[in-house]
Amino acid sequence: MSSYFSWLRRAVRFDPGLRLLRGTAVTTAAMLAAYGSALLIEHFADLRVDVVVQAVVLAATAARVQLAADRYDRLLGLAVLPAAAAGAAEIGRLMTLHPNAADALFTLGTALAVWLRRFGPRAARAGGLLVLPLVALLVMPPDAGPAADHEHTLWVALIAVVSGAWVALFQAAAVRTGLVPAPVRAPVPKSEPVSESAPEPEARRRPNVHTRMALQMAGAVGGAFVAGRAVWPDHWAWVVLTAFIVCSGARGRGDVLFKGFQRAVGAAAGTVVATAVAGTFGPHEDAAVVLIFAVLALATWLRELSYAYWAGCVTAVLSLLYGWFGQSSDDLLRTRLAAIGLGAAVGIAASWLILPLRTRDVLRRRTADALAALTELLGSSGGDRPALLRGRARFAYGAGQLELLARPLRAERRALGLAGRLPGRAASSTHPHRADVVDAVAACEAPLGVLVDGAVADPALWSDPRVARLNRAVAANSAAVRRAIGRRPGPAYQGIRARIPRQAGATPAGSPEQLRMLAALLAVDDALGTMAAVFGDPPPAEAGEVEEAGIS
Repeated sequence: MSSYFSWLRRAVRFDPGLRLLRGTAVTTAAMLAAYGSALLIEHFADLRVDVVVQAVVLAATAARVQLAADRYDRLLGLAVLPAAAAGAAEIGRLMTLHPNAADALFTLGTALAVWLRRFGPRAARAGGLLVLPLVALLVMPPDAGPAADHEHTLWVALIAVVSGAWVALFQAAAVRTGLVPAPVRAPVPKSEPVSESAPEPEARRRPNVHTRMALQMAGAVGGAFVAGRAVWPDHWAWVVLTAFIVCSGARGRGDVLFKGFQRAVGAAAGTVVATAVAGTFGPHEDAAVVLIFAVLALATWLRELSYAYWAGCVTAVLSLLYGWFGQSSDDLLRTRLAAIGLGAAVGIAASWLILPLRTRDVLRRRTADALAALTELLGSSGGDRPALLRGRARFAYGAGQLELLARPLRAERRALGLAGRLPGRAASSTHPHRADVVDAVAACEAPLGVLVDGAVADPALWSDPRVARLNRAVAANSAAVRRAIGRRPGPAYQGIRARIPRQAGATPAGSPEQLRMLAALLAVDDALGTMAAVFGDPPPAEAGEVEEAGIS
């Protein structure tokens, strides 16, 4: 019992204000509405039950893709989703007639969805919707597959429209009533004005990062089809689904290895638990349906806590679904576990071997992007309120993108810390680690908020001589860290606190507002010092290029 309450306290801490739980309630309501609508359509049109399963899957997954969508994105989604669903239905038909052609089209579809991300957030959301009906094909038990006729395709498209409409309706109503916060749109990146952090010529010759991720996805899904059909002709979908999940959204080799391990372990645990539970329900029992929705809601809420929870809950839902269709979970347990392991291995191998994205390269690029936004913010005019707010939003977006890399890096830091405590091992806790960069960038957000709020409230503070001088020094150090990231010659980072003259017992002069601005700038510079300790110094500048900013 104590372990249960400990887990509950941890779960509540990861979701302050229960924002994610409220979002889960909205998603669950959309799933239930889509389920009820699909049941009515299935009954009156005399369709197969696969359309009901598809409606729930589309509502559950589209709710996440459309989380930050505006009205134009939602209209685009209502056009993309039924078209994608119709195409997936046709691929489903081909899987029984020409499986090799269907496998190739499925693989191309998943790769296309990833490749579209290169065209911006709106195209990325369209790509996310494009792949959802394909994923729905993989969760369907073999005897609940699409009917082999073209009329079925039209009904599938209608079901997609209904599911997408319910998601849009519930999300819009939740924002309007204040149940969930309004979506924050990603700011449009500003063109890079300087080249301190530009990639090396060898990196520029490589394919675009989204092209590389698309090729990795194609290799993972295509390889999973080959391996799954060769080893388990009747259950190849489990291999393909696991490989897709492991490879999806990979942000470097360390990230995909970490997520692959979490998802494989979570899926295996979910399968074992659900196999034991599913045996208590007979085929087509309503209690199993209630449990499926409860586990789906839990998966939606705990996804941000750990991918293992998400993978475990979703795999448990699949086990319960197969049991609802009358397939014995006990007989399939070993096969399902082996297929999950094989799919995870294929996904990890594709991400590591096909034009791999090194974690350190992704970390450097995203840190450089965040610092570019920081430099832009510090260079803004104090009276230009829109520029200040825009700069803060761009930095927050960059920090958020960097935070997506945090889990594997922090896990590595913890592992190294534990290894350093072993007998005979030197402690390494004082050595800078790449995870410290993520923490340092996140630590800049609060002081930058103080700077922007202060300048917006009183623009004269921004042009105060002491604030302006310190601002220029911090901007110079930001440029120095960016040069270190890009290995460009120039002055190195120089800590500001050590260069400020101090008198023992003296109280700093200035108004409270001015002192808050100065303290915020020093906090940002301390964070830049942490980054400089990780990335090192840039190559030495040529003689005469160094110009030290004066501080007094």
